[in-house]
Amino acid sequence: MVEQLQSHYTFTWTHHIADIPQTAWDGMAIPLKTPFLEWEWLYNLETSGSATAQNGWLPNHLTVWRNHQLIAAAPLYVKGHSYGEFVFDQQWADLAHRLGIRYYPKLLGMAPFTPAVGYRFLIAPDEDEESLTEMMVAEIDQFCDHNRISGCNFLYVDPNWQPLIERYGFTSWLHHSYIWQNNGFHSFEDYLALFNANQRRNIKRERRSVEHAGLRLQVLSGDEISRGLCSLMYDFYSDTCDKFGWWGSKYLTRAFFEQLYPNYRHRVVLVAAYAEADDRRPVGMSICLTKGDQLYGRYWGSIQDFDCLHFDACYYTPIDWAIRQGIQTFDPGAGGRHKKRRGFPAAPNYSLHRFYDPRLTQILQAYIRQINEMEQQEITQANAELPFKQGHPNS
Repeated sequence: MVEQLQSHYTFTWTHHIADIPQTAWDGMAIPLKTPFLEWEWLYNLETSGSATAQNGWLPNHLTVWRNHQLIAAAPLYVKGHSYGEFVFDQQWADLAHRLGIRYYPKLLGMAPFTPAVGYRFLIAPDEDEESLTEMMVAEIDQFCDHNRISGCNFLYVDPNWQPLIERYGFTSWLHHSYIWQNNGFHSFEDYLALFNANQRRNIKRERRSVEHAGLRLQVLSGDEISRGLCSLMYDFYSDTCDKFGWWGSKYLTRAFFEQLYPNYRHRVVLVAAYAEADDRRPVGMSICLTKGDQLYGRYWGSIQDFDCLHFDACYYTPIDWAIRQGIQTFDPGAGGRHKKRRGFPAAPNYSLHRFYDPRLTQILQAYIRQINEMEQQEITQANAELPFKQGHPNS
């Protein structure tokens, strides 16, 4: 751990979140909407061998202390590549290479492998967020300069935090996710009523296909989840990733899934598909996380291809459960081809970037407005194609 003293604050960089007291960290993380900055989640990623230096994700968390009390923190990673981020900056890396600029390593703020909005600095209650943020940005700049880091990037940022960071010279890059919103639904039928007649029939047909295959879907959460189911979820996840080869994005280890039990299963929701012939072991499963009125879809898999099981286990059954639980938003994860047809409008999200080479900074600032305008056009077009009935705001 490297420490620097500034006034009566101590700034510490550490490669292990285990070096930071969980209670102090979670005192700042638990009040946030996102579950992905909580100590247990990040600790699990590190200790399971998922987010490690060997995998190109060197944890390098910044903490701020006053009189031995943790008052602010930023979960950060030194990256040697751009994989697992789902913000595709390879064009910037290629440009840097052509200019003779070393792009890697870079400093990254996000929950590894998790394209879900909510990243921000953690600030203790009753502290001056603006002054602490200014000092933390200055400390990050100094760290990057000293270690020849090409840039600092915050991905999937909390929209309420974004304006504060923009004040310190970070440039916003627009992207989009597909997010389901609970528009006052009381039942799954209310959700179906959004769609035009053709798509309502399609969704009903897809769910019947799962029933006709002799499958029963069950939602399990909290204490209903066993250690064995967590381990089995890795098998489904691994198999799905392997089907896509190089593009499979298999970053998590079996240990990661097994360590969700017992200390993080209170956030986990499993949708398990059981065959009528054997209801002891699921033949397919998806995993989501939940916190407050938010639901986040993560991974899924099955032992064989069942017609439409993916749609039911990853979208329809989680939506049905979300409505009954009073969930307000459901982020089903990366990608959009299947999601648009199932009532997930495109929603903007932003990443924030600072390059330390003036040539890259000049090019970024010259073109980012045009890039963001093109992205906004894509969002508008995607939402114009949603299969909602006439009269709906997105139809």
